[in-house]
Amino acid sequence: MKKNRPVLKLGLPKGSLEQATIEKMAKAGFNISVSNRSYVPYVDDDELEIRLIRAQEVSRYVEHGYLDCGITGHDWIQENGSNVHEVGEFLFSKATRQPTRWVLAVPEKSPVQSVKDLKGKRIATEVVNLTKKYLRQHGVKAEVEFSWGATEVKAHELVDAIVEITETGSSLRANNLRIVDTLLISTPRLIANHTAWKDKWKRRKIETMALLLKGAMEAETKVGVKMNIEEKNLAKLLNSLPALRNPTISNLSQSGWVAVETIIDEHIVRELIPQLKAAGAEGIIEYPLNKVVY
Repeated sequence: MKKNRPVLKLGLPKGSLEQATIEKMAKAGFNISVSNRSYVPYVDDDELEIRLIRAQEVSRYVEHGYLDCGITGHDWIQENGSNVHEVGEFLFSKATRQPTRWVLAVPEKSPVQSVKDLKGKRIATEVVNLTKKYLRQHGVKAEVEFSWGATEVKAHELVDAIVEITETGSSLRANNLRIVDTLLISTPRLIANHTAWKDKWKRRKIETMALLLKGAMEAETKVGVKMNIEEKNLAKLLNSLPALRNPTISNLSQSGWVAVETIIDEHIVRELIPQLKAAGAEGIIEYPLNKVVY
């Protein structure tokens, strides 16, 4: 009889971060297929079992050992007060690569200018614990109520202020709200249960997943560039272009010529290629990357 194969139980956030997370996992090499009829997705790795759970709950299930590890926001780890091991931080979100922010916001015409002005007032939010902690830090006593949704609408009629999550602030502006202060900046984190982290096999599996995720995300903002150039022009090229300070250089079969290959930030390619051409480079090729591991 074959021994049971070890399995790592991974929790991924269901909801707004779900698609972005699955895309990142695919780039890391883990292809996940989600069925509308099940919260247990298929993954092409026999050593992984995945559960789709609301991001708000992932850290609690990891802390209590129902999951070995999971991906969730730093905000929900703090809101739940979860005692977990943080493996890594990953700068991705549903709309941008920017961190999300939990902000204190009020209607544009509100007299509130700072948190001090909320003494005795009412605040609606989904992050009740974070908001209460913030108020304590500023010595302000106010009523904090849990919001089940449509929080931005409540600010105009039902409460004096809200604490809401935002990436760009566009939704708040669209609802005629202004930001008074930022309570917390949050990014997705890979977290692990302390017992699972002490398990040699599980830790190695988690660390491998973290390495591949980080490599995949590093590759998203970079491209590979290769070109041929006469050896006599190489020093000039390297001196004038700091981005190519440590490229791979190899000899070509044609005497006096070398091939240069490097990795650069994608946003400078449009400026770099004309410079390469002017420096004498030929056969310039730009190509996408799957992973960059340092």
